[in-house]
This record gives sequence, C-alpha cells and structure tokens, in this order.
Amino acid sequence: MKVFPPLKRMAVYLAVVLALLGAYLAYSLLRVRLAPSVRVPPLENVRSSPLYGHVAELSVRIGSRCVHETGRLDEAKAYIVRTLEAMGHRPELQDVPYEGRTYSNIVVTLPGRSLPGEVVVVGAHYDTVCGTPGADDNASAVAVLLELCRAFAGSDLERGVRFVFFTLEEPPVFGTPHMGSAVFAREAKRKGEAITAMVCLEMVGYYSDRKGGQGFPVPLMALFYSTTPDFIAVVGDWAVRDLVARVGSTLREGGTLAVETVPFGGLVPGADLSDHRSFREVGYRAVMVTDTAFYRNPNYHTENDRIETLDFPRMAALTSALATTVKDLATRR
Repeated sequence: MKVFPPLKRMAVYLAVVLALLGAYLAYSLLRVRLAPSVRVPPLENVRSSPLYGHVAELSVRIGSRCVHETGRLDEAKAYIVRTLEAMGHRPELQDVPYEGRTYSNIVVTLPGRSLPGEVVVVGAHYDTVCGTPGADDNASAVAVLLELCRAFAGSDLERGVRFVFFTLEEPPVFGTPHMGSAVFAREAKRKGEAITAMVCLEMVGYYSDRKGGQGFPVPLMALFYSTTPDFIAVVGDWAVRDLVARVGSTLREGGTLAVETVPFGGLVPGADLSDHRSFREVGYRAVMVTDTAFYRNPNYHTENDRIETLDFPRMAALTSALATTVKDLATRR
C-alpha cells in the first residue's frame, strides 16, 4: 500500500518527538542518579521514634530482603508480625507460592461497623532488590504502615480496612502473577470482595530542599509541579482521578507535608511500577502515594539506599496525614 508523503512526514515528526522525549527522560533520570545523596543526621528524639526503629530493624539489622534470601524475608515477616501483635492486632498470613517455596503476605483486618461488605486496602511491600538495604524502598513505607496499624488499633470504622504487607514486589517477580499483591488482588476478586479503594505506599522517606532536585519524565511537568523534592505525590490513572484528588485533599488537610497529585499516571513512565497495578489489573480503584522514587532518589535500587538518607520528621507528618486519609476513605460519603 502506497504511503502518501504527508503521512510519511507525520511519521517522521512523531518519531522525532518520541526520540526527544526519550532523550529528556534519560537525561532526567541520569541527572537524578548522579546527584549527591541527601544525608539527614537524626536527632536523638528521631532515633528513639518507632518509625526509625522499624527502618533500622528492616534495613540495618536484617538488610537485603530479596526473593532469593528467604531467611531474611522470614526475619522481616517475623518482625512485622511480632510488632503487630504487640499493638493488639491478630495478623493473618496469606500464602504466596513461587518456584517451589511459599512466601507470605501479612494482613491486618479491621471490620467495618455499618458497611461491613466494603473495604479499603492500604498496602506496602517489605521485600527488596537483592543486595540493597532498602531503607526508602520500601522499609520507609512499611514503617509508616506499621504506625498506621498502631493508630487504628481498636478503631470503630464504617467501612472495613485491611492493612497489607506484601511480599515479592521486586524483580524478578515484578509484573508476574506471583507478586504478593497480585495473589491478594486475584483472591479478593474471586471472592467478590468490594474493595472501594486501594492505597499503595511506595518509597515515602526521601526528601530534599534543593530547588531543581526533582526529576520529571517530560519537560512540561516542571511548569506545573514543584521542582523542589519536598513533597509527597499521589499518582493514579485518569479513570480514578477523583480518588487521586480525594487522597491528595485529605493528605493536605491532615498534615503539614506538601502534596502533589498526578491524575494521568498512565502517561508517566514508571508510574505503575508498584503494587497498585495488581489491583488495577483486576478492576479495583487504586492509587500510589510516593516520594517519586527514581525521579528523586539517587540511591534507588542501590546499596546506598540507607537509613541515614531518610527524613523521619517528614515521614511522621505523612503518617499523621495518612491516618486522616484512611479515616476519610473508611467513612460513608
């Protein structure tokens, strides 16, 4: 079939635009990777905080917690379970089989009072890439999720809430049906569970006050979003833009941390690289709360992802704001 010159020119223009966007993305990621890492010397009151203690246990004492390090993953699981039980919860383990071994999601369920058939899920993965301490990715989010569990122990909510610590999020399992979140989401769908919202916590501890330190996948985003990486982002697809807005709004109302919302996550490279995608794939409404990972943190998936790079005061502010958000999502509207 003959290709007419105008169409050929259009194809060339499109190829050039895509090449330029690809070059900008590569430049943006490389610029972040080569930037000096933030170090936040913790004050004594920070060192004694539960958030710091959780991250220290997971990323310092246990360290790398990847799919091939089953002993360390079991240590992390035992710590999370022990901590939850000390709060008065009765966590359940959900089997996640992979290559002849059984891993575990850890689930805390708070029943709903007036809407018991509906549930809000808040989750974070506790495994890492092999060889990395995983302080930001993802001990930061696990620590925040543990403290949310503490905040809601014994709470009486209208909708049910499930706090889930997912296993096997990282490569080589990522994107396969064996992800802990994929197993959880499929089983919930099979049972016909009415999950009204899923909030994924993915890397929530790395911040900086350096203007220009925030990276973006496309140049125009820098015109609409802060270039100072001192905010938390709420990311979701256009189909759940109302949920993105609602979570963003309650995070702003519930705390002092700056918040940015990205309701077009499907167009942002890397915006689906976490557990919320597992829920989206089976039809549930899901968003991600993140410090933007490799668009900000030069230690992403390296051995330098350590506890001294995390900002615990901002993590505490986020925990408080998330408590407001969870309460709002668990309330009838």
